[in-house]
Amino acid sequence: MKDVIIIGGGLAGLSAAWRLKHHDILLLESDDRIGGRVRSERRGEYWLNWGGHLYAGAGSATDELFQSVGTSAAPVPGILTAMSLNGKLLVGGRVELFPFRVPMSWKARFAMIRAGAKVRAAVIKYGKMAKKRPGENDRVQQQRILEFMSDRTFADFTGKLPPDADAIFRPTVSRSTGSPETMTAGSGVGYFNLIWNKSEGLSRNIVGGPSTLTNTIATTLGERVQLNANVLEVLQKEDSVVVSYIQNGVKHVEEARYAVLATPATITKKIAKNIDPEIADALGQVTYGPHVSAAFLTNETGPQVWDDVYSFATPKRSFDIILHQSNLVRSMETHRQPGSSFMTFSPGESGRRLIDKSDEEIIQIYLKDLNEIFPGFSDHVVEAQVNKFPFGSAYVFPGREKIQPILTKSAGRLFLAGDYLGTFYTETAIQTGFTAAQNINSLLEFGIFESQKEKKLKAAVSN
Repeated sequence: MKDVIIIGGGLAGLSAAWRLKHHDILLLESDDRIGGRVRSERRGEYWLNWGGHLYAGAGSATDELFQSVGTSAAPVPGILTAMSLNGKLLVGGRVELFPFRVPMSWKARFAMIRAGAKVRAAVIKYGKMAKKRPGENDRVQQQRILEFMSDRTFADFTGKLPPDADAIFRPTVSRSTGSPETMTAGSGVGYFNLIWNKSEGLSRNIVGGPSTLTNTIATTLGERVQLNANVLEVLQKEDSVVVSYIQNGVKHVEEARYAVLATPATITKKIAKNIDPEIADALGQVTYGPHVSAAFLTNETGPQVWDDVYSFATPKRSFDIILHQSNLVRSMETHRQPGSSFMTFSPGESGRRLIDKSDEEIIQIYLKDLNEIFPGFSDHVVEAQVNKFPFGSAYVFPGREKIQPILTKSAGRLFLAGDYLGTFYTETAIQTGFTAAQNINSLLEFGIFESQKEKKLKAAVSN
């Protein structure tokens, strides 16, 4: 019998496995690669990236994992507030003045200014509210964040906006895969807080690309990580958990004392056959949207407009944002080296419009928009690849705060982990993986202690 079976080889599952690596563990991943929605590949000094790209800083669970694994990270350099709209590219200056710098009607400008002032004031409140308080645990902090402005959608908060004003807000709040009409005002405000307050929250890039972290963990775990292992069911018994899975056409059954379910909520509900019905119902309420992303490698030789920019918001395009993935390397150079690396990201609504198209079609659609933003861009593209995530990330909908206490309550020998359990994305994934592992570590140590005590008692009786 194993000590622990971990289901899901994304960031949450790998974080749990790392904390449990001194026990007899087995990690099952249904894909042919490790990492889940963390995926990058090295290309010389650069890396192509298709998934999670921002990570938390000092004092976070992420930082603890980085230090333990030996992964290097650095603050995100450059501008995070650049934008392309109606043929105008803005790469500097105050965000509040953007409505006066792009072509739009005066009606849209005034609406944008009014809504922008409301969002700015809410961001200040959010920043104060979201800070962890002395002695406070992660669960209490997360509940408070979920409850912030949770009684209405972001669209209700801003009011109906003219198309151009709406287009400026939409790409930012939609990055969570929701839309202004479906996600809470508080979660939308939280995204603006992330962008406008660069030093807070998710603020670092992993040197060498995000998969540097996940691949290092998997390599250390070795054969305890099994790929192409499709879990059919997880059955909780009184003293163990039984996991059935198919790998390479062969059915396997493994038993363990505990299990970590680090899969999307929809998958967790499907495979956990006898989990607490209240938890199963809460899992069924978690709502996901898709991600579609593409990575582009270029070979230009001279300075470019994007050199000091990390992200471009791109309203009215096939992608919501362009992420300059070579920006970290660029910031460390003494002389500009040839080429760049980019990620285009289409979450939620924009992802749904693309996810059923072929990779080739998506690349052509992306290149058309990229050429309009950066004339001649496609002439320098030497590699382009698409990645689709049908379960991209879970967004915070009105009422989401009500199921949080259910999702985080005890599930017996089953422990849930994943970014759907909070609002900090990569940090939540690592945090919940750590929490699951910590609880299991305590139970396993208690079990060893009880076993030793029982042996001593038996020995005393026999004497």
